[in-house]
Amino acid sequence: MMGFTGRHFLWLVPLMGGIALFYYFNIINFKIPWIPVSVIGTAVAFYVGFKNNQSYDRLWEARKIWGGIVNDSRTWGMMVDGYITNQFVETRKSDKEIHDIKRRLIYRHIAWLYAHRSQLLIPTTWEHINQTGHYKKVAEKLQQQFGVGLIDDDETRSSLHSFLQPEEHDRLINAVNTATQIVNEQSRDLRALREEGLIDDFRHVEMENILRTFYELQGKNERIKKFPLPRQYSNMSRYFIGIFIVLLPFSLIPEMMNASSLGLWLAVPVVVLIGWVYVAMELVGDYSENPFSSMANDIPMLSLCRVIEIDLREMLGETDLPPSIESKNGILM
Repeated sequence: MMGFTGRHFLWLVPLMGGIALFYYFNIINFKIPWIPVSVIGTAVAFYVGFKNNQSYDRLWEARKIWGGIVNDSRTWGMMVDGYITNQFVETRKSDKEIHDIKRRLIYRHIAWLYAHRSQLLIPTTWEHINQTGHYKKVAEKLQQQFGVGLIDDDETRSSLHSFLQPEEHDRLINAVNTATQIVNEQSRDLRALREEGLIDDFRHVEMENILRTFYELQGKNERIKKFPLPRQYSNMSRYFIGIFIVLLPFSLIPEMMNASSLGLWLAVPVVVLIGWVYVAMELVGDYSENPFSSMANDIPMLSLCRVIEIDLREMLGETDLPPSIESKNGILM
C-alpha cells in the first residue's frame, strides 16, 4: 500500500506542515468555516465512489470475459478430442494422423490465447505509460516493480513459434490483428476437415459456434481496452480532490489549534491522513479502470493462458507440461 501511495506523503506533509506554521506564527489568521468544506468533502467522496464503482465494473467485466475464455477453451478441446474421428470418412486415417489434426487445432487455439493477451497489453494513448512527465515515470516504475517486470515474458513472445506451423506463423504474425486471423484459420481448417469427412455437418456447425464465441469474447476485451472510462469521470475527480485538499487545512488546522494546546501538532497528521485517504481512493479507481495495462491490478492473463494450455495439452495425452504461473511478491500476472 505504501509503495503504491506513499510518495504522496512527500507533498502532503510539507503542504500541511507549512500552512500549520503560518498559523502558528500568525502569518495568516483567517479560517474557512468547517461546514462548506465538509459539504465539498462529502460531494467529492460520492463522485470518487461513483468513479471507483465504474472502474471496478470494467475490471470485473474483464475477469468474467476471461472466465468465459477458460470455459469455452475447455469446450473447444473436448470437441476437438471427441468429434474428429474416422466415423464418417471413406478412407480411414491412422491414429497418428488423427492425433496430428487434433494437436494442430488445439495448438493453434493456444497460440490464439497468447496472441490475444499480447495484443491487449499494447498500451493505448490514454494509459499511464503513455502519459508525460511524472505520470509516465510512476507508471514505468509500477510496471517494473509491481507488473510485467516481475516475470520473464520472453516465453510468451515465442509462443506463436511453438504453437503455429512455420508457414502459418510467417503468414499470420504480420496481420493487423493476429488473434482474429488465427481464429479464421481455425475455421478454414474445419471446412477442410468437413470436406474430408472427418466431421459431419452437425459437428462442423457446433465447432464453428465455439469459434464464434471466441470472436465475441475477444471483441468484448477489445472494447474495454480501446474505449476508456469517460474522461469527465476519470479526470475531474482528481481536480475535485485537489480543491478539497487545498481547502481542508484552512478549516481544520485553526479549528484544532483553538481546541487545545496540542492542536497544532495533532492537526498536521490528521489533515495529512485525511488528504492521503482521498488521494488513495482516487488512485484505486485510476489504476483499476484499465485492466490490461501491464500492472499489478491487471487481469492475470498469463496465469489464465497457462491454465488453459495445461488443460488442453492434457487432453492430447501430453505429460511434459509447463508449470503453472506462480505469484511473485504477492502479484499474479
